[in-house]
Amino acid sequence: MIAMYPSFVMDCPDAGVLGRFYAEILGWKVEARDGWADIKPEDGGNCISFQQVEDFKAPSWPGQDVPQQMHLDVMVRDLDEAEAEVLKLGATKPEHQPGTTFRVLLDPAGHPFCLCVD
Repeated sequence: MIAMYPSFVMDCPDAGVLGRFYAEILGWKVEARDGWADIKPEDGGNCISFQQVEDFKAPSWPGQDVPQQMHLDVMVRDLDEAEAEVLKLGATKPEHQPGTTFRVLLDPAGHPFCLCVD
């Protein structure tokens, strides 16, 4: 093994806001500081980080004028219930929905993410 505990880092306009958004969805702890936020589960085995960048441009979904480059998929028990909860947290739902076993939503910074049941 060369490395362990991989972490994803997402660019965004406000690291604290986006960190709190995903921490709430996943039930993880958030640690935010100037321009950076980390979220981790209780066991600390995973980490997603958020980096504040100047002049951030949100991906354009479903177009590729500004490509999404990556997105998160999170598993849920019920699409309708999960969608309602993440919308309350500040997500938005684009009109284009390409599947039936998942829903594409946009986080508060405009990154696409999917709620998945399969």
